[in-house]
Amino acid sequence: MNDKLINILPKVTLWALLALCVLVGAMFYLGGSAGSMEVAGDYLDIPRFTDLFMVFTYILLGIAIVATLCAVCISFANRWATDRKGAIKTLCAVGAFALLLIICWAAGSTDEVRILGYEGHDNVGTWAKFADATMFATYALLALTVLAILGGWLYNKIKK
Repeated sequence: MNDKLINILPKVTLWALLALCVLVGAMFYLGGSAGSMEVAGDYLDIPRFTDLFMVFTYILLGIAIVATLCAVCISFANRWATDRKGAIKTLCAVGAFALLLIICWAAGSTDEVRILGYEGHDNVGTWAKFADATMFATYALLALTVLAILGGWLYNKIKK
């Protein structure tokens, strides 16, 4: 392969993925209604493309998990050859993340998740617990990201 193709392939992939995300999001939010459902006395529209949106989200989650695990394994292997202390730090970070996921999984519930317009059976049991764990992990990682940003900002202010 030539260098030009190697340099342009990630850009094309990212733009195609962005276009697909916009398309699926637009279909979900603007695709109309497949009827309505009464919830607590109010009639709520059922989005027509709920199943597509959920399946697409699962696919993106799977791609993100595989890409992250591959990147961590490659980083660990490269660091292990040159900097064992740095490799151990990488392993500790992966362990902390795994611990967070285990805690989030334990906090999840197997009760049915009511989703307007979803007719499938993937919203009870293990899948409901998975959805809860994913939301809890997202909230925790968002909070940790905000704390890291604030901590870095404070560190830079104090360091000056």
